[in-house]
Amino acid sequence: MDAIRINPADVWSDDDFPFSQAVVEPDGRRVHLTGQVAWDAEGVVVGAGDAGIQTEYAIDNIRKILAVLGGALGDIVSLTMYYVRDEDLPAIQRVRTRRFQKATGPTATGLKVAGLVDSALLVELTVTAVIPFDRFRVPEVPA
Repeated sequence: MDAIRINPADVWSDDDFPFSQAVVEPDGRRVHLTGQVAWDAEGVVVGAGDAGIQTEYAIDNIRKILAVLGGALGDIVSLTMYYVRDEDLPAIQRVRTRRFQKATGPTATGLKVAGLVDSALLVELTVTAVIPFDRFRVPEVPA
């Protein structure tokens, strides 16, 4: 079964934004990711001061983690976004609109917070994905 995405006509909507009011999970393996930020592999902040770049990098981290398991961004069923500054919201939303497809938009929640774990971070994304059984793979663990 594919995910069923629900957007009733009599509930508020943003026709241009890639999200769904509800998503019924498809058959597959549910994967919960740790909140992703704009840290590179060495833990250095990428795009200091630029929420758009940081959002791109966080989504790239999410994409890489899902790919190891056989998944893709379209497998995300739920996204929670934490952001620090109101003025960054348009840049964050532009990136999300570019990186997620309307047809497979996850449910989404945005929360403005006082700060994140590193003061240079402006956005954090937490997702839940469901990877179909036929694509899901357990990565080899190095010995």
